[in-house]
Amino acid sequence: MKRTNRREFLTCLSVGTIGTSLADILISAAPGLSKGVARSKRLSHKVKFSLGIASYTFRHFNLDQTLEMTQRLGIGTIAFKDFHLPLDSSEEQIKAVAEKVKRAGLRLYGCGVVYMKNEHEVQRAFDYARAAGMELIIGVPEHDLLPLVDRKVQEYDIKLAIHNHGPGDERYPSPESAYQRIRFLDRRIGLCIDVGHTQRLGVDPAEAIEAFADRLLDIHIKDVTAATKEGTTIEIGRGVIDIPRVIRTLIHANYHGVVAFEFEKDERDPLPGVAESIGYVRGVLDTI
Repeated sequence: MKRTNRREFLTCLSVGTIGTSLADILISAAPGLSKGVARSKRLSHKVKFSLGIASYTFRHFNLDQTLEMTQRLGIGTIAFKDFHLPLDSSEEQIKAVAEKVKRAGLRLYGCGVVYMKNEHEVQRAFDYARAAGMELIIGVPEHDLLPLVDRKVQEYDIKLAIHNHGPGDERYPSPESAYQRIRFLDRRIGLCIDVGHTQRLGVDPAEAIEAFADRLLDIHIKDVTAATKEGTTIEIGRGVIDIPRVIRTLIHANYHGVVAFEFEKDERDPLPGVAESIGYVRGVLDTI
């Protein structure tokens, strides 16, 4: 996608229309594009993953605001950070919030990032996820807790995806650092590859996805300003990550999970940047 075309498109794109597919928008604007759209629809069966939101994006907003903004973005899948459902909530509170999410027409597929520094925090995370009906914990367990996590994924039949945090992360800086520690554990323990932190480490996220696809359980998608420790989040398509290659690699890997937008920029006003990022990814999907 050429940057000039992207800018022209985004000037016409508002949050109110972000839930509409790019294909439909383009057809209404230019019927002559229908042939290309038909090609996109033929390829759509290859896309096994869904788009989601990591609620850390809306960390300065309450639960109701977070659900409303997710709906406005046309996204139907969400993972909660504990800002929106505290980890120490009672089972009744957790179930009530999960029901509220369901009534809003959203799927609460997971939680995270959840840090686990002791056995109590591991147990709490699995009880929390089970009470909410979640299928996945995006977590950062201490290395010595991995045998316990291995037992818990089998006991609860809930997956755990280890999240890498890039430069400065002493536990799991890269997808490979997590993979090497879990590769002989239960296959319900896998990776949440954060493409931004991976790129900041100087590792091509598409190559990491390809290398560790057999344990890929979740994706945090974003763009960054530089492939260095100093790189920061920016709207997808404005940074240094080759997002089309990332998307093609996920399709080729037959990835079935969620590609969750975790937008860390403009924390007090994230909606425009998230909408732009989602629009860009949808555009990529419609032109692959």
